[in-house]
Amino acid sequence: MAGANVQIFGTPDSQSTRAALRFFKERRIEVHLVDVRRKPLAATELRRFVDRLGARAIADEDSKAWRDGGLAYLRMDDSELAQRLHADQRLLRLPLIRVGNAVAVGRDEAAWKSLVAGA
Repeated sequence: MAGANVQIFGTPDSQSTRAALRFFKERRIEVHLVDVRRKPLAATELRRFVDRLGARAIADEDSKAWRDGGLAYLRMDDSELAQRLHADQRLLRLPLIRVGNAVAVGRDEAAWKSLVAGA
């Protein structure tokens, strides 16, 4: 795991992002935090998560931005939802974690353990 490149896309004030940082720090794994408020995900990076997990899996349907946008009442396919996620990244379920080509989303320690084991 020494050479693994762990990227966490999130915000420093998010409890889930801090939990992910703590998880990897406890295992002495170096991570690179990307604050999505300062540097939004590139389209290709977002597409990587959408292709592997699906747009619904990375959308935070419980967020204030989701409710304020009235998205609960819209029917969208994955490509339409991915476009909305790229346009308004407040709709993302954080943190988004990437280790090599493996990805995980949200506060999911089981998935994080499999990322560590697979790297």
